[in-house]
Amino acid sequence: MRQRVRTRSLAPAVWICRLLTIAFAAALIFYGVMLILLALKFAPGDIETISGYATTYEFLAGLTAQDIDSTVRAIVAAAGILCAIVLGWVAYKALPRPYLARGTMHLSGGEDETHGHTDVGARAVERLAAHAAGEHPAVAGATSRLEGEAVAVGVALNRPGEVADVLPDVQRRVRAQLERHDLPILPVNVTLTGLEAGPRMELR
Repeated sequence: MRQRVRTRSLAPAVWICRLLTIAFAAALIFYGVMLILLALKFAPGDIETISGYATTYEFLAGLTAQDIDSTVRAIVAAAGILCAIVLGWVAYKALPRPYLARGTMHLSGGEDETHGHTDVGARAVERLAAHAAGEHPAVAGATSRLEGEAVAVGVALNRPGEVADVLPDVQRRVRAQLERHDLPILPVNVTLTGLEAGPRMELR
């Protein structure tokens, strides 16, 4: 069966990459326009006033070895290392990470499936896992997502001192509910997503 593949990237890194790309593209467009204006015989003095291309060129062309002292080298080296670390991290986080889209869970009816079979939607499994996790008294909120062959559960707790005990208990509860409903016992990954100061309020 064909399966849809989606990609996931870290949102801040993606936006930083887009901003850097836009800034670089804007610089290329701006100086491209300046070059076209020079080709159309506009006054070089007016173009220099707008872009400062001649001043920048003369400054760079006039640099000598004596102008590059130890202070300049240290600043350039520090800036290069900082850019390498920051931009390298952004590039790594912005790489697309493919994953299979959520699909239905096929429950086999045995060797003979001539009379059909039973499929359970991903959303049903997720709601079952979230409900099982939310029944724990220390859980203030729970979310769940079926990711491939595992169930990822995120929980927010109202008892910060019981994290070490609550997370394994939530995992056992989810697995027990899957078994109770005759669903495949998938790996359950429980993640702490938040802490709340007091107990959750219930409307009656």
